[in-house]
Parts: sequence; structure tokens; C-alpha cells
Amino acid sequence: MPLPMGDMPWPPPHLKPALDAMHAWDTWWSGEPDRLEALYGGTSGTGPDPKRLQYSSGMLGRLARWWWGTPTAPGERRTKVHVPIAGDLCSGSADLLFSEPPKFTVDDAATQDRLDALSDDGMLATLQTAAEVGAALGGVYLRPVYDKDIADRPWLDAVHADGAWPEFRWSRLSAVTFWKVVRKEDGQVWRHLERHERGVIIHGLYQGTKDSLGRPVPLEDSQATQGFATVVNDQGAIETGYDGLDVAHIPNQSSRRWRKDPTLKDLGRSDLDGIEGLMDQLDETYSSWMRDIRIGKGRIVVPNAYLQSMGPGQGATWNPDQEAFAGLDMLARADSSGQLTVAQFAIRVQEHKDTAEDLVNQILRSAGYSGQTFGLGGDIAVTATEVVSKERRSMTTRGKKILRWRPALAHAIEALLAVDQAVFGGGITPQKPTVEFEDSVQEDPLALANTVDVLRRAQAASTDTLVRMAHPEWDDTMVSAEVERIRQEQGMAVPDPMQSGALP
Repeated sequence: MPLPMGDMPWPPPHLKPALDAMHAWDTWWSGEPDRLEALYGGTSGTGPDPKRLQYSSGMLGRLARWWWGTPTAPGERRTKVHVPIAGDLCSGSADLLFSEPPKFTVDDAATQDRLDALSDDGMLATLQTAAEVGAALGGVYLRPVYDKDIADRPWLDAVHADGAWPEFRWSRLSAVTFWKVVRKEDGQVWRHLERHERGVIIHGLYQGTKDSLGRPVPLEDSQATQGFATVVNDQGAIETGYDGLDVAHIPNQSSRRWRKDPTLKDLGRSDLDGIEGLMDQLDETYSSWMRDIRIGKGRIVVPNAYLQSMGPGQGATWNPDQEAFAGLDMLARADSSGQLTVAQFAIRVQEHKDTAEDLVNQILRSAGYSGQTFGLGGDIAVTATEVVSKERRSMTTRGKKILRWRPALAHAIEALLAVDQAVFGGGITPQKPTVEFEDSVQEDPLALANTVDVLRRAQAASTDTLVRMAHPEWDDTMVSAEVERIRQEQGMAVPDPMQSGALP
């Protein structure tokens, strides 16, 4: 299907449920209190009943009944506190996957050398960002891009799920259209649409409004797209040099809420899906805790005569943070001791702490992670086996995500190599690599050395096996060199008498 030829609602109406959910997840992920209040309608009240929306029916009423949907009373400052646990969840998910770079291997030596040059630190940073975005929005897309004015090689680029119109066939991505707003002026909106199909990328520029795509206009009409005008063919397409679709889609986890929707069921599920209410209650708990601290300050209740006068007809003021008073101008009276009342409220520290910890544990458990992954339980040194045992739930979630990342990443790397060959040459043979994710838990060196020593004394493993066990990051050349050095040091490097010709 080509790009739209005429006006249509935008974004496409069938994507609205997914885009609305992504907007909510993105708001929690951003950690901005202003956006949370705007999402749930909890802005400052201006009418006689600032909570009137909470009595409404439908979606508006349900959102307003959230704690973040409670408006701030007129005349009061906002005292809501937000705990950015959503950001911690998404970044922790990315750390579990890409704290270390994955290993890509292919059969052809020249292709391997070029792949090693392409998979530099920049690719690791892109994969970390993509993993965090995917955990927040439920999925992410990877595509190869290049610009000869910037670099002499292509690189992978991550596209967020809330800017994509995907098309699936048998749960496999068959085509996708990316869009972004490139210009806004006088109520008009210019959008750049980039459609990826098998072997080609089609570019289009549209002038419309906030809710409609509008009409197609020349690519030269926008500075953001005028560069494509000189490289596209008569159909507005660019050949990728790759025989298949050059975009890889990585769903975060299996979708729950859209499993019966044929157009949305393959989009994936956010780590934040289903825990929004718990995060709302966690913010309410911390805000209550801070409120206890705020109103727990010692106060001295005094008569009006003790207030600081602002002048005739201007009233009087009282500094609530003033800790002591000296030199009060007053007449000594027999009952003056009863004119000062000290107010000191209790601060319920333990109750709030226990509630917050229980909510955090429930949030992590519902999202599929162990508290140990996020520093709960202390930083006591333990072995790698103990770490895996305590973080079993996180490791299980990591394994499920790797099942989706490994084939998609292999596809993206194959497309990257094909684009590199088509655009920059080099004589390489594009092929799908083998992707290996590094172990996120490193073995304690002392425990590993003891294991190697026991195996050596038991003669249960060869020198080559022991070296590989002690240095899993080494390649075959480094392992062979180390084995040879060990043989030389131990005097085992002697010629075979059967091969020396010494015997008759």
C-alpha cells in the first residue's frame, strides 16, 4: 500500500487506543508532575467545586478519581510529590539487556571485520536507548540510516512506537510508516511520512491540521525533507539495497489488553501496563509522608495582638517558620502563660515507610522484577549464584525479552550490512549474524579461581577448558596463546617422541 493520496484523520483512528495508552505510559516515564496532573485532570480548581469532575461518569470521571486527578484547592499551592519509579523500571530493564555489548559473529572474515567496525560504542548507546523506550512504550523499531556528510558508514537508529503505523502479517512486520511533525504555522501542520516496504523507502510531505493529514505537497516545501527530493525516484521512493524489509520491530512483552484486536495485538506491552494505579498510590503515600513532615513543624498559636502589624488598615502577618521570639511588646498579665499555645503534630514515619516499601515491592513484582535488581535489600557482597537466586524474577524477565530482541537484532544487523554494501561498497557479504547476549551477572573472581583449581586437581577439565572458564570474554586466539604459555611454564611443552624420529 503506498502513502495516502488524500486527506484522512491523523493519527489513523484504529491506532487511537494504543496511542492513548502510550501517552499515559510516556507521562509516567517522563516523571513530570505537571504532565501527570494534566493527564488526570488534577489542575488547580477555579470554581466553587474543584472536585466536580470526580463525580462524572465515563473515562473522564475514572481518570479524575485517581489521586493525581484530585485538584489542588483554590488558594493553596501544590504539594503533591512524584516518585519516579517508572523511569527506574524502564532504565533498569535496559541495563539488564545491554549493560554490556552483545556479540555479533558471521562466517565471512571480511564481513566480520566490517561488522566489528559498525558495532562500536555508538551502537551500544542506541540499543540501550531503544531498550528503555521499548520498556516504556511497549515496543521500538530499529532501522539502518546513513548520511555521507556525517559519517563513512551507516548506523542503527531507534524509532519510538508512538510515531509508527505498523502493518503485520502472521504476527510479522510486513510494512511500517513512520511520521513526525516537521513544521507548525498558523494552525497548519506539516508531517513527514516515511513508509518502509520490502526493498524501498517512500517519502512524503503533507500539509494538514492537528487532527487531519491534509494534502501531499512537494518535499522541497520543508527544510527537513528537501534533502530527500534529490534522491527519490518518480514514485518518491529510495531503494535500500536490502531485499527484505529494512526495519525490525521489537515488542517489549506480549500484549494483554489488545490480544483480540487484530490490528493492535502485535504491538507489545509496556512494563508500566497495569501498575499505573499502584504508582499513583505510591505518590499519594509519599505526599502524605511529606505532609506529615510539613505540618509536624512546631507551631506557636498566638492572639492577634502578637502578630506583626502591617500598618493601619493593612492587617497583620505571622511567620510560620519563626523558631523563637524575643522582645515582644506586651503588658505583663497574670494569665499571660495561657496566651501562647504550642502545637506539635506526630510524624508517622514507620507507617508511611512500611506502606511505601510494600507498594514498591508490589510494583516491581507486577512488572516482572526482583527488588534486589533495584537495590532493595542492601548492597551486601554475595556470589554470582546468590545474585541469580535473589534476582530470579528479573533474570526470567530478561530471558523473555532476549527471546524477542535476538532475532530482531539479527535482522537489523543484516539490513545494516546490506545498506553498507549498497551505499559504501567494501566487498562484504551481508548475512544474518549470530547474536550472543553477555551474562549480566559476573562471577566473583575468587570463587571462580577456586572452582578452576578444584577441577584442575581433579583432572576433570583440560587446560583449554579451564582458561575459557576463567576468561569467558577471550577469543580463540587469546585462549590458545594463554594455554601455550601455561604449558611452557609448567614444562609440558616437550616434543612427542613418536613424532621426533628418535625411535627405530
